[in-house]
Amino acid sequence: MKKSIYILSLFAILEVAASCSEDLLDQKNPNSLTVTEFWKTEQDAQNGLNAAYAMFYKTGSWSRWMYFRYDLTSDEGFSNSPWTELADWTRFQYVNYNFWEGNNNSWRDHYKAVFRCNQVLANVPLIEFDATKKERILAQAKFLRAFYYFNMAILWEDVPLVLEPSEPDDLPVQNTQAEVWAQVEKDLTEASQVLPGKWEISGEVGRPTKGAALALLGKAHMQQREWPEAKAALDYLVTGEGKGFYGLVPNYKDNFTHTNENNIESVFEIQFSDVNKGGDADDPNASMGNTRAQFFAPRSIGWSDGQARIWLVNEFKNEPDVDGNIDERLRHTLFYSSLEADFGDKTYGRSWEWGADEAWFRKYQRDYYRTNEDYYSQINQRVIRYADILLLYAEVLNELSTTADAYQYVNIVRARANMAPLEEAYPEIGTDYDKFLDRLKTERVLELAGESFRWMDLKRWGDLTSQEGINELKTRDPDFNNFVLGKHHRLPLPQIEVENNTNLNQNTPY
Repeated sequence: MKKSIYILSLFAILEVAASCSEDLLDQKNPNSLTVTEFWKTEQDAQNGLNAAYAMFYKTGSWSRWMYFRYDLTSDEGFSNSPWTELADWTRFQYVNYNFWEGNNNSWRDHYKAVFRCNQVLANVPLIEFDATKKERILAQAKFLRAFYYFNMAILWEDVPLVLEPSEPDDLPVQNTQAEVWAQVEKDLTEASQVLPGKWEISGEVGRPTKGAALALLGKAHMQQREWPEAKAALDYLVTGEGKGFYGLVPNYKDNFTHTNENNIESVFEIQFSDVNKGGDADDPNASMGNTRAQFFAPRSIGWSDGQARIWLVNEFKNEPDVDGNIDERLRHTLFYSSLEADFGDKTYGRSWEWGADEAWFRKYQRDYYRTNEDYYSQINQRVIRYADILLLYAEVLNELSTTADAYQYVNIVRARANMAPLEEAYPEIGTDYDKFLDRLKTERVLELAGESFRWMDLKRWGDLTSQEGINELKTRDPDFNNFVLGKHHRLPLPQIEVENNTNLNQNTPY
C-alpha cells in the first residue's frame, strides 16, 4: 500500500476547480481534468481514495504537528524549542490563534482530508464497476472521514460537520461536539459492516479493516463515557470473531521500527515511506515520510523541539520485572542519562551527551540503524495497536463494575514485559474501582508513553476538567501551571475562520 498511495496533483486542481465562477476565469486547462471529466472509472475511484489517504503525509496531519498536540501538550512531553511560539503552543500559552504550526495548519489539513473523503462518497456511487469493490472504497472513505472528525472532536470539540463536497463560498454551521461524535459513530458503524476482517492482497495491507473501524468506534464511545456501547464495539477484537486477527508481538520494540510493520499487534497504522524526498505539496514527488523523528530527536541529532518528562523514567523504575530487572519497555521508550548503564544502549551510537535530568522519546526514532535523523522517516505510525485495545477493554470492564474480569487483559500486556500478574504485584487493589483505575492509568503510561494517546486519556478520565486533576498534573509537568480550567482542555478555533464565517463562534472563553 505504501507504493500505491502517491500524492495526486490532480486533486489539488479538483479542490480549487469550483473557486471561480466568472466567465473570464472559467477556462478549461488542456493539461488537466475537470471534476465532471474525472469520476468515470474504477481507477478514478481508487485514485480519489488514494488522495484521501495522502493527507496522512501533510504537516498538519500525522507527518508532524499532531505529535505536538497529543504528546507534548500532555504531561508526558514538553518543548524547549528556541522557536518560542512553537513551544508556547505546548504549554497552553495561546496568544495568536492563527499560529500556523500550532493551529491553522492542522485545521486546514483536517478539512482538506474531509473534503477528499466527501469527493469519494459523493462521486464514486455514480461510477459503474464491481459492487463489492465500490462498497469497500466507500467504507474506507467513511473510516478516514471519521478518523479526522475523531481528532477534531478531541482537539477543537465544536466544529462544522461538512458532509458534502464544499464550495469556496460555503459558510458551514458550527456543530456541537456531541453532534460530531454522532457522525463519527455513524461513519464507523457503516464502515465496519463492509470492511474485511483482513485484507488479503499485499498491496492492500495497511488499509482499515473491520477491526480498525470497531476499535476507533470503541474509542469514540469511551471518550464520551458510553461504556456499554464501547464494550460492544471492542468485543469484536477481544472476545469476538476478530480476536484471531490480533495479538502481541513477542518483541515490544517491533512496534516502533520499520522492520516488522503491519504485524499481528497492528490494528491500524499509517504507511510512511522514505522513497520520495520532496516537500509536502500536492505533486508526484511529495514526501510520504514522517518528520516526527527529526523534531523529537536529541540536540545535535535532530531539532529537539519535543522532549519527554523525566518522571516517566522514574515511573518505569518503580516496579522491577519478575527477574528483578528494570522494565524492558523503558529501554525502547526513552532516551535518558543512565540508558547505557541500565541496558548497555548508546544514543545514536554515542554515549550520553545531554543533561542528567533530560529525556527524549525513543519510540519511532531510528537510532537502531543510523546516527542522525531527517524529514523522511519510513517508520509506520501505529495509530491503534492491540495492547492499547486490551488496556481500554480492561478500563471498560472496570467502569461496568466487572473489575475482576478486567485483570486478565492487563496481565496479557504485563506478561510480555515480564511483569508479574497485576493481582500478585498489587493485591491491595482487589475489585476496588478507584484503585484499579489509578493503577490502570500507570499501566497505560508504561505501555503507551509517547504514542499520542495520553491527551485523550486525560480528557476521558476527567483530569483536564477538575482542579484536583490539574493540581496532580502540575506535580509532573510545570506547564500545567499555565492551564486554565474550562478553557485549555480544547484548542481555540483559528481566528481567521471565525472572522470569515459568520456561522462560527470562537470556543469560550477564548
